[in-house]
Amino acid sequence: MKNKKEYIILAATILALSLYLVSRSPDRTHYQLPKSSKIAKTDISKLEISTPDTSVILEKKDNQWHIAPEGYVADTDRVEQMLEVIEDLTVTALVSESKNYSRFNLDDDNKITVKAWAGDTTARDFEVGKTATSYRHTFVKLVNDDRVYHARGNFRSKFEQTVDKLRDKTVLSFDKSEIQEIRMTKGRQVVAFGRREVQSEVISGQPGDGETPPSPKVETVWQTADGTRANNSKLDRLLTTLSNLKCEKFINDMKKQDFMSPIHTIQLKGVEEHTLSIFAKTRKETENYPAVSSGSDYPFLLPERQVDDLAKDPDEFLKKP
Repeated sequence: MKNKKEYIILAATILALSLYLVSRSPDRTHYQLPKSSKIAKTDISKLEISTPDTSVILEKKDNQWHIAPEGYVADTDRVEQMLEVIEDLTVTALVSESKNYSRFNLDDDNKITVKAWAGDTTARDFEVGKTATSYRHTFVKLVNDDRVYHARGNFRSKFEQTVDKLRDKTVLSFDKSEIQEIRMTKGRQVVAFGRREVQSEVISGQPGDGETPPSPKVETVWQTADGTRANNSKLDRLLTTLSNLKCEKFINDMKKQDFMSPIHTIQLKGVEEHTLSIFAKTRKETENYPAVSSGSDYPFLLPERQVDDLAKDPDEFLKKP
């Protein structure tokens, strides 16, 4: 009887010890991870990205994102990257409950606050810290929650935005196949190139009985009004650049009409007309040229290396004999 009682006590002790060890297992999760409500990025209508230095508000109007209150058109790719993070935000682990936020760049001097609305409803509200050492997670803090979490993905850089970074830098955009005339003006030089379809020479022998002579081939060329041929490849490269031309940055303290006497102008005629005018540098030490275009309401800057390609002498586009 005594031995039986001892066995029962021993078994109870082993069971209690086992439960204790299991409860102390470092691999066991003792908390419930918060789950973000589902939100489709297409439903998001407003964003506010706040850093210690600035705050940027983006609003969607007619399926186009604009920077408020100026109404600047926003860069679609940059906004899309932020929307994807907001839509897929997923916390994967609890990191800290100590409220020592500076360790994670979630203190007031470093955090990025992200708020997203769907209509009048707040869809997301969270703070972004630094990237985790794994480079596969980012430290975040959720609204009304003092704890720090790992969120899936390396995305802090996608929210490190300013108004200038978020502006759409496209200043000319068109279908280059629609362009029929290119007119260049540099100083007193004015040269116009027109797109023409001409018959190329066909070299063949004498056709035999019943054979049909080969049809002449038609090729598209650029030439001046007097028939002087242009270098097709050079003009095609020029059109490719101009058809999706992006500036370095915008000039915010001046208007288009403030710029006079361009040093180089390119006019393109097709279904619509497009114009780019480049002006002399305002300072010798700068690396950018001011410019205006028909595709932008604002003056802007083009880098020197790009202007060197765009503002060549018109004669350089002629076909060499």
